[in-house]
Amino acid sequence: MSQSIPHIQVPSEPAVSCSNCAACCCQLEVMLITDTGVPPRYIATDDWGGEVMLRLDDGWCAALDRDSMRCTIYEVRPLICREFETASPECLDERKGMTEIYR
Repeated sequence: MSQSIPHIQVPSEPAVSCSNCAACCCQLEVMLITDTGVPPRYIATDDWGGEVMLRLDDGWCAALDRDSMRCTIYEVRPLICREFETASPECLDERKGMTEIYR
């Protein structure tokens, strides 16, 4: 009597999560369109007078911890950051643009 072994589909790529992400969304310009409590030290003014998240000279958001690649103001992050969902089509598009990181 032979026993069949179940076939399991192994994903070709690991599932997208914050733990395996290089925070590529943290290089996008983030407009502050609602008040979530972002500390003023992380806010800049764009060329049109709108409030945006401050980005440092390296292009990354000033609120990003460069060691952990995690947001230091996660509980009060801007609305746009809250709506930019992990593994959403927008997230996957940004990851595709970071080919030197994701191989």
